[in-house]
Amino acid sequence: MRKTTLSILLGLLITCSVFAQNKIEFKEFKLDNGLHVILHQDQTTPIVATTVLYHVGSKNEDPERTGFAHFFEHLMFEGSEYIPRGKFFEIVESAGGTLNAGTNQDYTVYYEILPSNKLELSLYLESERMLHAKVDQTGVDTQREVIKQEMKQVMDEQPYGSFQREIPVRLYPNHPYNWPIIGSAEHLDNAKLEEFMEFYDMYYVPNNATLSIAGDIDYAETEALIRKYFSDIPAGKKEFKRPNIEIEKLSTQLEDIVYDNIQLPAIFQGYLMPKKNHPDTYALSLLSTYLLSGKSSIMYRELVDQQQKAVQAVAFPNDLEDGGMFLVLAIANMGVDVDELNASIDEVLESVKSNGIAEKDLQKLINIKETQLVNGFGSVASIAQSLAQGHVFYGSADYVNTQLDKYREVTAADIKRVANEYLNKESRVVLKYLPKPSDATE
Repeated sequence: MRKTTLSILLGLLITCSVFAQNKIEFKEFKLDNGLHVILHQDQTTPIVATTVLYHVGSKNEDPERTGFAHFFEHLMFEGSEYIPRGKFFEIVESAGGTLNAGTNQDYTVYYEILPSNKLELSLYLESERMLHAKVDQTGVDTQREVIKQEMKQVMDEQPYGSFQREIPVRLYPNHPYNWPIIGSAEHLDNAKLEEFMEFYDMYYVPNNATLSIAGDIDYAETEALIRKYFSDIPAGKKEFKRPNIEIEKLSTQLEDIVYDNIQLPAIFQGYLMPKKNHPDTYALSLLSTYLLSGKSSIMYRELVDQQQKAVQAVAFPNDLEDGGMFLVLAIANMGVDVDELNASIDEVLESVKSNGIAEKDLQKLINIKETQLVNGFGSVASIAQSLAQGHVFYGSADYVNTQLDKYREVTAADIKRVANEYLNKESRVVLKYLPKPSDATE
């Protein structure tokens, strides 16, 4: 969805000292129609964040109809039976708030941040979205064009942006993660209105949703409002289509060249990670911080500062429900061959595999992670979303309170072990991004 910015005043109000509480308290209950509800009270500032997370992402799509989950992220702002077309943003912003949405491979999330006396408005809007959103030909035709323009901007015009398509299609040979979240323009063009309606009826139902509210609320009053707006929404009757596929690990390195509208070549390395809730994800997250998190990290110092073979270098884990991706990338300095840059990356990785990390470095990594978590829970919006994700993907909303403990349990030996186990040259994807030849045609 379009990105909106809070006013300076609301931005100041949103930031709150959450971790001064030591623990994020919450209450939860479930409606008869299957809607799971999580409530967190924070009366620091008079605002409230309402989040609805639907357990549907790009992995739930038909391989011949990719892009539906992201398409619905847009379509769900078209309006409803009682909300005029395109008025969602106007309604919320005129009430002093902001709203947005996001899609990934595993879920789609919608949220509003409003003054706390406007909580009922957000519940009304989200109940309308869930009960009878405007899924019609006008909305479908409108959003098709919007999304095709977005595809062009994100995948084709943004330098190196096509990695979002090129890495997954190679790293996930047998799993729906192998297509980009934004999907295929051809698939969206070929889809009939009835197919969009079927997707909505299957996934946009209370028994596939988690409603999470954080902020200046009264628990009893908020529960009463939730029951008022959501209790009568019928549960979905269809069986959710969820892939039950064990991702095939590559048996050999897959190396390829991608020509792009770029000036500087780059190297992208993609490695398969375990499932989102696997214990090794914490060590891999700390490993990515050690390798490339800021200018003091080992790979940045080696590739950018000392060898000057790269102008930029990044490493990050993308943890996903069925198995994530660990990405290492570096943009070559002028005149540096990408094969030489790739070899230098491998040298750094091999040194970690062989030597591990020092205890003092491990403690530094944990301190960095603690700071990131504290900052991440610095708004009621992030708390609401974290509670919902904890419930859906980790089996408990209390994950927000135990996540840091998981990182503190990681040892230096764990870092060395996961580096050897998962950053395996024999089962990775390596893409060499090169500038398009001057005589290339579109």
